[in-house]
Amino acid sequence: MPLTIQLASAHDLDTVFELMRHMQADDPWEEPFEEHTVRKNLHELLSNPHFGVVYLVRENQTPVAYLVICFDFSLEYHGKGAWIDELFVEASHRGRGIGSRLLDLAEHASRKQGARTLHLEVNHGNRANELYHRRGFLDHHRFLMTKTLST
Repeated sequence: MPLTIQLASAHDLDTVFELMRHMQADDPWEEPFEEHTVRKNLHELLSNPHFGVVYLVRENQTPVAYLVICFDFSLEYHGKGAWIDELFVEASHRGRGIGSRLLDLAEHASRKQGARTLHLEVNHGNRANELYHRRGFLDHHRFLMTKTLST
């Protein structure tokens, strides 16, 4: 079956959000998935390409995967950077090269947006770790540490 990969827009919010729910069931975030906040932030991301881009993968009109790339700026990493913030493929479609295609797209789209580096974070034990290592992502032997800032 032919796959299509398209840049998502605010019109795709519900579709991407539903795939995000599937991802949470499969490999949840450490922080709580607060649906109202996630939906609001996803809308902001889909509406403002300065923050990043979202791609939606469909097989015959059925959504089967998505990719979220977000941007930052770092002196250590030589300027604008990109993060693979989310990469999810439905279990029924894994092992068919979709993840590799999305990694290719992440590299291409990040370069096109002027990013000098492409980062990702993945949970220990996630089956995608092997794919990421094969594709040249390195473990920096650092801890990712995060502090939530109250508003």
